[in-house]
Amino acid sequence: MSGDAAGGVALVLAALVALVWANSPWQASYGSFWGFELMLGIDAFSVTEDLQHWVNDGLMVIFFFVVGLEIKRELVRGELRDPRASALPAVAAVGGVLVPALLFLAFTAGTEGAAGWGIPMATDIAFAVGVLALLGSRVPAGAKLLLLTVAIVDDIIAITVIAIFYSDSISALWLAAAVLGLGLVVLMRRLGITAIWAYVPVGLVVWLCTLESGVHATIAGVALALLTPAGRVGGRPVLDTLEHRLSPISAFAVVPLFAIANAGVVLAGDTLQAAATSPVALGIAVGLVVGKVVGVSGGIALMVRTGWGHLPEGVTTRHAVGVAALAGIGFTVSLFIAELAYADPALVETAKIGIFAGSLLAGLVGAAVLGLRRRRRGGGADGPSAGPGPGAVSGSPA
Repeated sequence: MSGDAAGGVALVLAALVALVWANSPWQASYGSFWGFELMLGIDAFSVTEDLQHWVNDGLMVIFFFVVGLEIKRELVRGELRDPRASALPAVAAVGGVLVPALLFLAFTAGTEGAAGWGIPMATDIAFAVGVLALLGSRVPAGAKLLLLTVAIVDDIIAITVIAIFYSDSISALWLAAAVLGLGLVVLMRRLGITAIWAYVPVGLVVWLCTLESGVHATIAGVALALLTPAGRVGGRPVLDTLEHRLSPISAFAVVPLFAIANAGVVLAGDTLQAAATSPVALGIAVGLVVGKVVGVSGGIALMVRTGWGHLPEGVTTRHAVGVAALAGIGFTVSLFIAELAYADPALVETAKIGIFAGSLLAGLVGAAVLGLRRRRRGGGADGPSAGPGPGAVSGSPA
């Protein structure tokens, strides 16, 4: 099993653990365990959070740091380096953000649930790429490249939305201290300090200052990642080294812990019945499934038909629609934004049910579309020699 698929499986198993725990005879222990308060630090330099928030505000910094490293790599030497190559996935990602948000607001406008408009915007790379990995050779390599690039642009937008719209009241003093910490990182680079461990205490200070500033603490991870040199420092590829070391920790420890801490929803009959008619749950589910397909595939179609972009080699219209559906798997970041968007626990629970339903349906739709094999005119399975059919985009078979 590939690392991408294994990470997706680990996330699914963690979510199942949370759901079973929260719906078992020991469900009271779920809330009491994650609500246990823990203080770290000394006196004025201490932080007290419950365990759930230590995961969400602390450990998830590692997740966002890895995401930031991926973004930096793509900007410097990946698909996002070339404006012409990145134009199509960038427009597709924007469409995949705007349409779901608008559909969500169509359901929730004028209600307190409207604050969660950012929830259906997100794409869970681990889940989505894991589904692609499980489909194996039925999906061309270009489809994975397209999904990754769309998801990375989606991450850039989601991180910006979290920083601007889902942060608390801003403390200018603490924010200035965080910026000074980032400036110290730049200075250390200029002075030729290459030991990774030397940057760890500075990074912790930046995280603390960001947390106290009111900007969500995970943004510190992204900012530090973007300052990581993409080239060799002292003969060592720092960015690649960090990504290689931290990606498994993020995929197999941090994200599963986040899922266990946040996916424990009580699925009682009345809860499900209420969610089935809730504008919040319906808006999220429709946004993730319909919004992503319409937004992402619409953006791709616009770029291809205008000649401003082209699909990767071997990727057809069908693949593009399947990728757009998989982009609707918004599990991890959607849960993250739901916790930030709502103060009312009932709304958070309802939003989570919408996320589960929408992400599951989006994954099934994407897998079904990508798993199809078109039939030859003679009745056989579609093979390498099959020619382009009607409705193909840019000369590729549909």
